[in-house]
Amino acid sequence: MESYAIHKSALIAPRKARMTLDLIRGKDVETAEGILLTTNTKAARLIVKVLKSAVANAVNNEGANEKDLIVSECYINPGPVYKRIKFASRGNVDRRDKRTSHITVKVSDEKEAK
Repeated sequence: MESYAIHKSALIAPRKARMTLDLIRGKDVETAEGILLTTNTKAARLIVKVLKSAVANAVNNEGANEKDLIVSECYINPGPVYKRIKFASRGNVDRRDKRTSHITVKVSDEKEAK
């Protein structure tokens, strides 16, 4: 049994969030949540919400036991890029790209993941 949750258009660059996401891949849910709660990054605060949502989906929709769940897959894809301008010296204009991410976390039972 596998459940997942997605946070679309999260306001964080995918490159920055991947470093935090690599910390929890393959861990059980309890350990992954502990790692994210002690990691002081914006990405960790966003990922822990997605992780809790995926666990809630597994428990409520599939009837899974929360103790048996592990993070089977987690990845970040780039979302839309918001183009903004900033005025520079000598009448120039610089473009600032505000990058967004789609964060996906999948949890499954340990017996199926192995």
